[in-house]
Parts: sequence; C-alpha cells; structure tokens
Amino acid sequence: MNLKFNKSFSNAHKANYIIFFDFDETYFPHACTNELLNNLTELEEYLYFLVNEHFVKVGWVTGSDLHQIAHKVERANISYNPHFIASNLGTELYHVNDKDIILNKEWENRLKKANFSTETVSDVVRELYNVYNIKLVEQTQLGQKGYKWNYYYFESSLAKSQYDLRIIRHIAKSNSLEININRCNPKAGDPIDAFDVDFVPLNTGKKEIVKFMTSYYQVPLTNTIAFGDSGNDIEMLKTVEHGYLLGNATSEAKTLHHNVTTAQYSLGILEILRRLFPNS
Repeated sequence: MNLKFNKSFSNAHKANYIIFFDFDETYFPHACTNELLNNLTELEEYLYFLVNEHFVKVGWVTGSDLHQIAHKVERANISYNPHFIASNLGTELYHVNDKDIILNKEWENRLKKANFSTETVSDVVRELYNVYNIKLVEQTQLGQKGYKWNYYYFESSLAKSQYDLRIIRHIAKSNSLEININRCNPKAGDPIDAFDVDFVPLNTGKKEIVKFMTSYYQVPLTNTIAFGDSGNDIEMLKTVEHGYLLGNATSEAKTLHHNVTTAQYSLGILEILRRLFPNS
C-alpha cells in the first residue's frame, strides 16, 4: 500500500506525548469543503510544530482500511503522514516512515494467538438469526477483512433494538469475540436508523491500541491525548488522560462521554491542543 504524503513528521524515536486520532469525521472531514480543508492544513502545521518541539507522536486509529485511507488522504490533500496507523478498528497496526508502511509484528502475533476465524463469526450471525430472529446485514461495500467483520443492525423500534443488542453482545462474548456496536454516522456514508456491529479478535480494538502504543513509546499516561466523534471512540477516549469528542460528534457519543469541544473538526482539536500546550 502506497500512501502519498507530501511531508513527514519527525521520526525521532524519543516520545513525550502521543495523540490518537480517529480518522473519519475527526481528522478527515468527509464534506471536504474549502473551509474544512484549510482548517485541516492549519492543524497539520501545528502538529508539525508539536512533533518537533514537544516530541509528540501522532497516530490514526480508524475503522477504515489502508486502501480507504489512501483514497481519503488524496481527496483531502493531507500533507503529513502519521507515525502509526491502526486500521480496521485497531486490528492492524503499521508504523509509517518516509518510504514505507511497516507492519508491527508483535501486534500481528497477538492477533494470531486470538484464534479469530470467519467460521466463528458466521456461526454467531446464523445463531442470532435462527434462534433469536436478529438479522445482521453484511457491510459488503467495505469488504470483510481477516480480523474484522462488519455488519449493520437496522433498528425497528427502540425497545427491540435495546433487547437485540444485549443478545448480540452476549452471544459474541460467549464465542470469545470482541464486539463493537455503535449507532451509524450518516455523515460518514452510513445508513440512518442503523448500528455498526463489528466483530474483532479479543484484546484488540481502539482501547487496546492506546495501551499498546503508550507502552511501545514508553509515554506516561498523563501525556496521552485522543480525539473522536462516534460511539466506537468512547473506550479510546476513556483510556487516555485527555480524551475529547469533537463538537461535530454524534448525539449517541455525546451521551456516553462528556468532554466535548466547542468547535468542530480540526478547530475543535486545535482548541484542546492549544490549551494542553499553552506556551506553544
């Protein structure tokens, strides 16, 4: 996979801080208006300053895969590569330098030990339908990945969805699967009145990426920062010391996490970073 960036953040090994960014509708604004992209450029230049002056590491932690990320990078003319990308909901982890994207082998070994299989996921989906009359619709537009399988659950009523989602979580847990469930965000291209239901291996996902990369860079928890916009970011935001939803976050996410920026997208991120680095 070849991500085309114009510039690189410093790759000096020393790290004093880590910033974890959700990608879609957090770092990357799907609308891609001139105003939003100009604000993104301002954010990137400020991050470049923080990387070099405060030894900050920058990572994208996203449900998108590398092909989708590459398309969005080109669409928004994103200038700087992050230091790492945790794609497919934190089931894949790559380090990024000037020339290459390198798979983290320690993380890959963790995935292999989880004994995640498509057969197990298929069995769970069949059981949910045949036993509980709960239908999950495969997200074929994204394509399924070896370590992440995506489905939609379409809501017919609030009471039924609350019951069904509890059942889905219970069946996933009983089959040793990690599961992410959150209300879809139509701004990111999802259908309305639906939930994302994502099956991934145990001990993976955005929360585990935060813990792994914080240890990898030997950064104290007090110096960890994260930004997100939807329900699947909440655990990541609660794991770091400074976790914020952006002003454009979904209504569901705002009921789950109360640190919310006043501004939206890049301006919301800048609002917090300038507060956390007051002399910059």
